[in-house]
Amino acid sequence: MKDSRNITLSQLLDQAAAAYPNNDALVYPERSMRYTYKEFREACNQVAKGLLKLGIKKGDHIAVWATNLPEWAIAQFGIARIGAVLVTVNTSYKTSELEYLLKQSDATTLIMLDSTKNIDYPSIIYELCPELYNGKPGELVSKKLTFLKNVIVIGDKQYPGMFTWNEVIKMGEDVSNEELAALVTQMEPDDVNMMIYTSGTTGFPKGVMLTHNNVILNSKGMAECMNLRVADRVCIPVPFFHCFGAVAGTICSVAAGAAMVLPSERFDPVKVLKSIEKERCTVLHGVPTIFIMLLEQMEKEKFDTSSLRTGIVAGASCELKVLKKIESVLNMREVVNAYGQTEASPCITQTRIDDPPELRLSTVGRPLPGVEVKIVDPATEQEAAPGVQGEIRARGYNVMKGYYKMPAATAEAIDEDGWLHTGDLGIMDYGGFLKITCRLKDMIIRCGENIYPREIENYLCTHPLVKEAQVLGVPSPKYGEDVVAFVQLKEGAVLTQEELQDFCKGKIAGIKIPSHIEFVDSYPYTASGKVQKFKLRRLGIKSLGLEDVTMTETVCN
Repeated sequence: MKDSRNITLSQLLDQAAAAYPNNDALVYPERSMRYTYKEFREACNQVAKGLLKLGIKKGDHIAVWATNLPEWAIAQFGIARIGAVLVTVNTSYKTSELEYLLKQSDATTLIMLDSTKNIDYPSIIYELCPELYNGKPGELVSKKLTFLKNVIVIGDKQYPGMFTWNEVIKMGEDVSNEELAALVTQMEPDDVNMMIYTSGTTGFPKGVMLTHNNVILNSKGMAECMNLRVADRVCIPVPFFHCFGAVAGTICSVAAGAAMVLPSERFDPVKVLKSIEKERCTVLHGVPTIFIMLLEQMEKEKFDTSSLRTGIVAGASCELKVLKKIESVLNMREVVNAYGQTEASPCITQTRIDDPPELRLSTVGRPLPGVEVKIVDPATEQEAAPGVQGEIRARGYNVMKGYYKMPAATAEAIDEDGWLHTGDLGIMDYGGFLKITCRLKDMIIRCGENIYPREIENYLCTHPLVKEAQVLGVPSPKYGEDVVAFVQLKEGAVLTQEELQDFCKGKIAGIKIPSHIEFVDSYPYTASGKVQKFKLRRLGIKSLGLEDVTMTETVCN
C-alpha cells in the first residue's frame, strides 16, 4: 500500500481494498462471518449510504454503544466514509453516564446494541428519552437530549421510535456510489474522525478529539514497531470503545492490510484461545488482566497458540514475570510494551520486536517515529537529564486536536509549544528507553480502563448519609489497580459497604464501584488542608494485605 500519511480513514480503507481485495479483513467466528477487504469495504459503504439517507452530514456526531461486534467495526469505517465523527461509548455505562456523554458530545445519532451482559440498553435510552415510545424513528424530540434525533438498534428486533440496523442499510440502497465517492473530496486529514471520552481533573469525562492523521499515523507507527504485515492476523479482545481497540486494533490492522479477528463480543478467555487456534492468529493485543486470564485458562486446558508471535501489552501495570510467561506459554516471543494515553492517539512510546529482551520487557520503549518525548522537572520546568525522574511530555502528529467544548482544559493539557503534559512521571535512559515510575494524576487504571476518583466521589456524595468520600487505587495483581473508597458518614448515620455498593449499581459503571469501602471518622490532611491520599492508600494496602504486590508499569491509556 502507499504511504498512509495525509489521508483520511476512508482513503485508508480504499487503499487496503484495492491492494488486497480477496484477503480476509474481518473474521467473527461466533457467527461464522468472514469479510474480505472488498466485502468489508462494501459493507461500510452500505452503512454510510444509510446514514446519508438519514440526513447525517459531514461533522455530525454519531455515538456507538456496542460490544465488539462486526457492526462496530463496519460502523467505524462507514461513519468515516461520510466525514461524520464517531463518538465511542463505554459498554458498561448506565443512565447518568450515558446522559452526560450524549449531551456533552452533541450526538445526533446513537447506534446501540439491544442488550449485553446484564444491561438492557433500550430500557436505559427509554428512561432518558421517553418520547421514543410514541415517536416516529428519526424524528425524536427529546427534552433531555436536544441534539439526538436517531436511535439505531443493531439486530432485527423492533423497538418503538428506533430504526433497526438493517432498516438503515436498506434506506441507503438508492444512494449511488458516485454520491458517496464525492464526499471523499470534502474531507481533510486534519478533520476530527473520532471522539473518545476520558476522565479529567474536572471530575467529568472529556471528549478527546482525534483526527484522521492522529489515528492513522499512530497506527502506522505501532504497526512498524511490531513489523505488522499483510499476512498477519490480529486477535482483538480489547474493547472497541477504547483507543486500544479502535486504533491499535482495527485501524492498525487496516493500515497493514492484516486481518481483524474478533473472538467474541465481550472478553471470554476460552473463545479468545479457540479463535487464536482456529484462525492461526499471529498478533494478540491485551491489557494485563486479559493475559493473566488467558494464562490461567492455559493451565486448565491446552490450546495451540504456536501461530502467535507479537502483540501489545498495555493499558495498566504488569508484572515482569507475567510478561515472561506471555512469551513462553503463549509463544509471543516478540511481545511489546507501549505507553500513551487517549490524548496521544494513544501511543507515545513502544518497544520494538528487535529490542534487547531485557529492554523490550522492562521498559515501555522509545518514542514512536515522528513523536518527541522529554522528561521535565515539574517544579523547575527544566528538562531532566537521562536517568532523572520528571513529568513525561510529548509532542508530534499524535497529540489530540483538543477536548470537545473545553478550551480551558485543552490549554491546560497542551502548552503553547504543542507539548502534551501527560501528568505521568518517568525516567528516560541515555538510549531513549522510558520507564514509568508513577503518576502525577490520581487516575486509577483498572483492567486497562481509566477511572478518575472525582467522578466516583461526586456520586457517592449524593447518598443522603454520606458526608464526604475519598476514592483511590490500590495495587491488584490481576486488575493492575482496584478501586477503594474511604467514606465519612454524616453524624449518627449508619451504612454498610454492601448498601453503598448497591446504591451505585445501575447508576455508574460496575468497574467504577469501589470493591472495598472503609468508613472513617476523619482524613489525614496537609498543612494547606488537602487530603493526603498517599496515606489513605497506605492504609488501604495494609488493611487489604497488599504490601507484597509490586507492579511494573506498561501503561497505554
